[in-house]
Amino acid sequence: MIDNFESRAAEWDSPAKIEMTTIFVEELKKNVALGKNMKILEVGAGTGLVGFQLLAYIGSIVFEDTSAAMLDVLKSKIEDRDKIEVLHGEIELYQKKNIDLICSCMAFHHILDTDSAVKHFYSITKDNGKVVIGDLVTEDGSFHRFEPIPHKGFDMKELKKQFENAGFKTVNAYVYNTLKRERVPGVVGSYDQFILIAEK
Repeated sequence: MIDNFESRAAEWDSPAKIEMTTIFVEELKKNVALGKNMKILEVGAGTGLVGFQLLAYIGSIVFEDTSAAMLDVLKSKIEDRDKIEVLHGEIELYQKKNIDLICSCMAFHHILDTDSAVKHFYSITKDNGKVVIGDLVTEDGSFHRFEPIPHKGFDMKELKKQFENAGFKTVNAYVYNTLKRERVPGVVGSYDQFILIAEK
């Protein structure tokens, strides 16, 4: 498996990324009642910028990512090993059906087969379990400097339908943040971020 983040992992935790993930976590907390008995799975956890902010409010967390380098940085931050599990590989490797909440921030667009992923989310969440996805509304590809990635953001209506088709009974999605980035030299782009909340 090629690690596309190997060269960037050590410098990943920039002030901009910390701010971006903090905004996502605050929006997640508006939509989901967290509790000490909850088990969370973070998809595309990277260095754990989202999950470590949630740790004080929940029982345990599984950090999943396909980048070993990003997970090495994450592991260096772990203090309470009893509450944390680290999974290196695709999300389908997780087979236990015991998750109360799946969350993902700015990682869903890196998943090639999102239809398969959403169906797998349904299979591993408990009844009334939730999925919270934060990602980009469809953009022109400049966010990643026109590098090839599976998805240039998502159409919220289409993504909602994808979750509903997988069996989730309540799905809501809305824009919660706008990123300003100079992705093309001399041109500052605006990139809307949506949050999607689905309930099984």
